[in-house]
Amino acid sequence: MTAHGPVMPIWSCGGCDLPWPCPTRRRELRAEFADAPVSLALYLGAYLVQAAEDMPWAPAGTLHRRFVGWTRQPPDVQQRSTATVPPAPDHRNERHQPG
Repeated sequence: MTAHGPVMPIWSCGGCDLPWPCPTRRRELRAEFADAPVSLALYLGAYLVQAAEDMPWAPAGTLHRRFVGWTRQPPDVQQRSTATVPPAPDHRNERHQPG
């Protein structure tokens, strides 16, 4: 049994007070479900539904990333990159020069 269980209805971690599932619980869950990634996603999906009911103000995408989205990332990826992609060049106003 882990000390890093969810404290409801605020969904913080009972072990470290971070948003649940915290990094420690994520590592534990990866180990517990190492051979069953679909089962892990289904397990966390049930928690996602409960959290959405407890926190109706939270954006659905944020909750999805928090509860389920991380399961598809490699274990060494801690956080989504904050790098931005530069916009594509706008060629609409350029004149086409015959070659």
